[in-house]
Amino acid sequence: MRIVLTGGGTGGHFYPLIAIAEAIEDICKERTLIEPELYYVGPAAFDVETLREHDIIHVQTSAGRMRRYGSILNIFDVFKTLWGIITTTIKLFGMYPDVVFSTGGFAAYPTLFAARVLAIPVVIYDADAEPGRVSLWSAKFARWIAVAHPDAIAQFPARVRDKIARTGHPIRKEIEKPTNEGGHEFLKLDSAVPTIFIMGGSQGSVAINNVVLSALPELVKKYNIVHQVGTANLEETAKVSKLVLRDSFFDKRYRAFGLLNTLALRMTAGISALIVSRAGSGSIFEIASWGKPSILIPIPEDISHDQKENAYSYAREGAAVVLEQRNVTPHLLLAEIDRIAGNAELGNTMSKAALEFARPESARKLATIIIETALEHQPR
Repeated sequence: MRIVLTGGGTGGHFYPLIAIAEAIEDICKERTLIEPELYYVGPAAFDVETLREHDIIHVQTSAGRMRRYGSILNIFDVFKTLWGIITTTIKLFGMYPDVVFSTGGFAAYPTLFAARVLAIPVVIYDADAEPGRVSLWSAKFARWIAVAHPDAIAQFPARVRDKIARTGHPIRKEIEKPTNEGGHEFLKLDSAVPTIFIMGGSQGSVAINNVVLSALPELVKKYNIVHQVGTANLEETAKVSKLVLRDSFFDKRYRAFGLLNTLALRMTAGISALIVSRAGSGSIFEIASWGKPSILIPIPEDISHDQKENAYSYAREGAAVVLEQRNVTPHLLLAEIDRIAGNAELGNTMSKAALEFARPESARKLATIIIETALEHQPR
């Protein structure tokens, strides 16, 4: 059984593929099926090491990004995409997989185009409340369509909605459940005060970092702060945090990381009373699976239209509050943290809403669909 995974460009498109790969391997072992051959077809992978860890073969192809604003790069990227379609069609013909699974994004377009030409079955998944252009296009010929957000279903054409299932978001099993013991000791934090986890997505967020650093002297008086700042921002953030906390008695309550590893992430999630986050669908569903109340600060619409829709879709379930980036000040952020972290009843209500939204076992549900589609395509 040969399965091609495609999609990428960001962690939000890439890491669900890893969760799916894990679930496919588990199901094949349980059902004593032949060990699957897994391929990632696309441009440079977001996390090459993770591909290696899961024995996923990377087939390098080209894909151009189509920006929503005027840019001469769009012209160059048209040719990059055309070349990607040609080369991917040749490579896919040589492999001829049983199914192609896509999480969308510009990186998936050449592979999906090639699969359509070669009549290879396609299963697609879209993580956002407002589906991306590649997902909407490929829905026309996909065998099955999976979505994370309930609001996404109405965005697809009526003629394909009978193929849609709301599965939730595939989360790697190693981070789906937080670790509830030992977190304070592991992170060397004060167990007498609540912990606030601030994460700015897979690449960090300078805007969120700046607001947090401005509010930091007041925050550490009441809370531990675990701050995922982005690898590129760690050095600068460390310098500024030392400066703003130089006269504080509570400077040890602040921990900054570029990107938390799996163990640190599970430990932090386990001890957190509240999470402040960007609104990528992956981040939202991780928070939901942990059952934590959250404050979401979506990327502005002129940069990414997806996150605002994701944030409000989740907030309507009662699990989060949304702060627009243009309105966020240190004072407002501190006030919202105090309002939620200081109200046990509100926090419990938001936690319950988060768990109801989470849709556990999403990766396994999708993996089952992919395997069944692949087995149907195999010659008998």
